[in-house]
Amino acid sequence: MIRWLTPLALLATTASAQGLENGPVKQVPAFRLPPSNQLSSAAREVLARMDAAAAPQTVKDNLAKQRAFYGEWNDDRLVEMRRRFQTVVRHETINGVSVDIVDPTLGAAPGNAARVLINVHGGAFMWGAGSGALVEAIPVAATMRIRVVTVDYRLAPEYHYPAASEDVTAVYRALLKHYRPENIGIYGCSAGGVITAQATAWIAQQGLPRPGAIGTFCGTGAPYSGDSPYVAPAVSGNAPPGIPALPATLPVSYMDGVPATDPLAYPLASDAQTKAMPPTLLLAGGRDFAVSALTLAHRRLAAAGVDSELQLFDGLPHAFFMWPDMPESDEAFATIARFFDAHLGRRSR
Repeated sequence: MIRWLTPLALLATTASAQGLENGPVKQVPAFRLPPSNQLSSAAREVLARMDAAAAPQTVKDNLAKQRAFYGEWNDDRLVEMRRRFQTVVRHETINGVSVDIVDPTLGAAPGNAARVLINVHGGAFMWGAGSGALVEAIPVAATMRIRVVTVDYRLAPEYHYPAASEDVTAVYRALLKHYRPENIGIYGCSAGGVITAQATAWIAQQGLPRPGAIGTFCGTGAPYSGDSPYVAPAVSGNAPPGIPALPATLPVSYMDGVPATDPLAYPLASDAQTKAMPPTLLLAGGRDFAVSALTLAHRRLAAAGVDSELQLFDGLPHAFFMWPDMPESDEAFATIARFFDAHLGRRSR
């Protein structure tokens, strides 16, 4: 299990408990939770590897150690991705922003020559550039046979919102010189999923046309909510003592001082921004702490008439498809490819 992104762990280290939510609190008795019987045998083996690769307590509250640990963690995942997927990668600077451009070795599929995807990597807003970004870009580029441009956006705590939205928008603005907006898609996982929604709203605020479709995976452009922020850490054995209340804003330094009412910072909590979103794919493991926020975002998008799709993979944790050696990850990559293939090229709003 990847423990560094669980919201209650972040709450325990970045904010004091603010009291319990209004209403009765259920004391849930302990019980044995077996692996989901929907999982493949390969996924069960990968889950054991995830647990073995979890971050030790020694990196907690030490940014340098966290960045070093997760840099190596992502390097290991990148080796696995490159073993399974054939791509060509080159590093460039686009409109002042560092990027990696990932092309399938066989070239773009005939229908994708005029299309491009922008990837916004995860990493708790504090790490994930380089190998972490390539772990997200390579399998999608190879599966869909499309160019993916993954953005090395500015990270917290050195930078704060809206730095990442500005960087993604700078790359998007440059790509508009070569691609029609309806042929550009944006996607990201975890922090990257949040930034994808934020950047989509920021792009429109700058007077640019919104992209043709987006994918916000394992995180949304809204605060944590619902049951999953409590359930997922408990399932992973990572729940802190007591039950801190969920804050009204994301408990990360990147979002410090940004109110929950800011529609560009939390676009999927805003009626107007939700209604203006392009077709949106929401995807996560069923034991992800972000599941409740994803399901609420999907309901809000559907009620607003936005063409949206929710895909949950039962029994799997946060960012599960960073581990490629299971059919569930292949299915996730195929789902992402199918969604963008179906929606890119339409006239965006």
